[in-house]
Amino acid sequence: MICEVREGDKQVIKQAAGLMAFVWGCWKLNLAGAMEFRISFMLTAGMMVVNNLVWIVFWGLYFQRFQVVNGWSLQDVMMMWAVSAGGFGLSAVLFGNAYRLASLIASGQLDVFLSQPKPVLLHILISRMSVSAIGDVLFALLVYGLFGDTSLAGIFKFMLALLIALLIFIFFVVLVQSLAFFIGNAEGIGQQVFNGLLAFSTYPTGIFSGWGKLILFTVIPAGFISYLPIGLLRSMEPLFVWQAIGVAAGLTIVGTAFFYYGLKGYSSGNSMGMRM
Repeated sequence: MICEVREGDKQVIKQAAGLMAFVWGCWKLNLAGAMEFRISFMLTAGMMVVNNLVWIVFWGLYFQRFQVVNGWSLQDVMMMWAVSAGGFGLSAVLFGNAYRLASLIASGQLDVFLSQPKPVLLHILISRMSVSAIGDVLFALLVYGLFGDTSLAGIFKFMLALLIALLIFIFFVVLVQSLAFFIGNAEGIGQQVFNGLLAFSTYPTGIFSGWGKLILFTVIPAGFISYLPIGLLRSMEPLFVWQAIGVAAGLTIVGTAFFYYGLKGYSSGNSMGMRM
C-alpha cells in the first residue's frame, strides 16, 4: 500500500514538473518572439512606462497642494499604482490571451488548444504575451523601489499584493469574456468591463462612498486591488487581507469553472494549426 502511494506521488510530481516545464517553455518562446524586434520591443515597453509616469506626475502635483486625500498619502497612492500596474502587467505578460479570450471563442480558434493533451484554459492563457505590459511591470518595480518598504517583510507583502491583483485581473476577465460561449462575440463587453476594472483600481477607495464603494467591492472588484496599499502594505488589516485572498481564490475557481462549462457547448471553427 505504501509503495502504491509513493508511486502515485511520484506520478503526480512528474506530471506537475512536466506542466511547469511546459509553462516555462511557453513563456520563454513568447519572450524570444518579442525580442526578435528589439527596438520595437524597447519602444513599446518604454512608452508604457512614460504613459504611467504622466499619472505619477499628476498625483505628485495634486499632493503638493493637498497633503492627504481622505486618509491617503502620496506614498499610498504610489503603492496603489505599483500594485495595479504590476498586477495587470504580470497578468498580460504571463497570461496575455486572457484579454483576447472572447475573440478566440467567437471565431472558433480554440481548436488548436483542444487538440493537445494540455489543460485547455492554461494553454490558452499562456500562449500570448503583451509586450507593452512589460513596461507596466518595470514601472511597478520602479515605483516600489522609490516609494515602497524594501525590507524583507515589505517585499513579501508587495509580492502577495501583486499575486492577489494578478488573479483578480485574470479570472475576472476570463469570467466576463467566457460569455462569448453563450452570446457570441462578447469582446466589446469584455473590453468595457475590463477598462472599468483597470480604471477604478487606480483611484483611492477613500474618494468613493455609498453605492459607488459597494460596487467596487462587489460587481467590479477593483476595490480589492486599490485598497491593498492601505489594508495590506501600510497596516495589515487581517479581515480585509483574507477577504481579498478569498475574492481572488473565488474568482479563480468560478472563472475557470464558467469557462469549462461554456466549453462543453463550443462549436469548432475548423481552425487547426501547428503549435509547438
